[in-house]
Amino acid sequence: MDTSFVIWWVHIATNGEFNMSNMLINLIMSTDSYKFGHYLQYPEGTEYVSSYIESRGLSSEVKDEWEDEVVFFGLQGYIKEFLSQRITMDMINEADAYCKEHGVPFNRKGFEGILFDFAGFWPVEIQALPEGTVGKSHNALVQIVNTHPKYYWVTSFLETALLRAVWYPTTVATQSREIKKVIAKYLKETTGSTDGIDFMLHDFGARGVSSRESAQIGGSGHLVNFMGTDTGEAVIWLRKNYNEPMAAYSVPASEHSTMTSWGGREGEVKSMKNMLNQFAGKYPIIACVSDSYDIYNAIENLWGGELYEDVVGLEKLGSKLVVRPDSGDPTTVPVECIKLLMDKFGYTINEQGYKQLPTFVGVLQGDGINITSIKQILENMKREGLAASNIVFGMGGALLQKVDRDTLKFAMKASAICVNGEWYDVFKEPITDKGKLSKRGRQAVIKNGDNLYTLREDKLDIKDKNLLEKVFRDGTLLRDENLNTIR
Repeated sequence: MDTSFVIWWVHIATNGEFNMSNMLINLIMSTDSYKFGHYLQYPEGTEYVSSYIESRGLSSEVKDEWEDEVVFFGLQGYIKEFLSQRITMDMINEADAYCKEHGVPFNRKGFEGILFDFAGFWPVEIQALPEGTVGKSHNALVQIVNTHPKYYWVTSFLETALLRAVWYPTTVATQSREIKKVIAKYLKETTGSTDGIDFMLHDFGARGVSSRESAQIGGSGHLVNFMGTDTGEAVIWLRKNYNEPMAAYSVPASEHSTMTSWGGREGEVKSMKNMLNQFAGKYPIIACVSDSYDIYNAIENLWGGELYEDVVGLEKLGSKLVVRPDSGDPTTVPVECIKLLMDKFGYTINEQGYKQLPTFVGVLQGDGINITSIKQILENMKREGLAASNIVFGMGGALLQKVDRDTLKFAMKASAICVNGEWYDVFKEPITDKGKLSKRGRQAVIKNGDNLYTLREDKLDIKDKNLLEKVFRDGTLLRDENLNTIR
């Protein structure tokens, strides 16, 4: 740690000006430092500032893989966990002392006004599309405006936390849905239906993200589309914020530490036998990593040899063994594993003409998984005459961590301001990047055929329904959605 920071911390702590440990949960501090001085930068007489959030399109990294469709999700969690909390005098004192040391202005009068006028609740109104709404980019997803003219500066002060609360879960939910489209395509082509698709992409991402909060929020974005996860923190977050007692499910599964603790190579078959003894007949799925030494030997001579009768016997017990390779080329190894399993346990040919393993055995590929590798695996399987239902996928850091605000080019921009009772358009139009052109005026979103269309609120026809509904005002949640409806 930088010693200058330690000296600064000790100086502040010993003078009692603010407590660093408390600062971590201070609602006022959840913003960019430069936001503290913005209350001094608006025109005299400013009363209201209205801003919106949108995706400005797909980045070059994903535009060839994703369709231009955005799945809106995550706002309600932010409202319940952040906006519904009260600012306190301790928070104001903390932030005031911090800003003095940090070198930025602090609007103490303004925050004390929020405390006394609104009991510490943020004086803003938020409109938003229903969560789970799918629409093309460039549509307003959220719109926010202050509710009292004294607090015109609050709208943009909340940008940092509000934009972050929307772009991250929305981007994960969008990516997850794009992968679901790929899986659905191959399922329909090779099986004639999408049965079981909700459990075909399992979230392995908890260890691959930067924080517990990322696991909660990103993992919840994935569960808008699927029902399998090992990121339990997301299940709890959805229970708390989206009224869903049990959002997703998992299965007993082995890891290399449990498979290699039975005496090395010679003990591998004992570890496999133990998996069957412990879980067969008690759980519908048993997932077993099988490449600690030699995945092909494990299938041919262990699962399909010494343990053949045990594996076949799973059918009567109502259980299924899912063999998991965890190394090698992710686009070819699982395909070879499926073929070896068919050699040992047989297969049927479905109405579409593709080979299907017996119901008691399958393959899980959880290494090297992303939308590109999933497409290639399923295409390789199709070429080999193998049904897509023979495999399920686990996806880790690529699902929850390999996205950022620029993946869908998210932005929150002021679009209208009221000064001395008159509303004016606010916009940006940089000549060096037309993609950053922002919208003007208060926004509305309508359904135009099968598509969403964003227009100025003052251009709404009397017959149009504005899909931007009020969801929050002055500390009160106005629309409490549940995950099932969102799904």
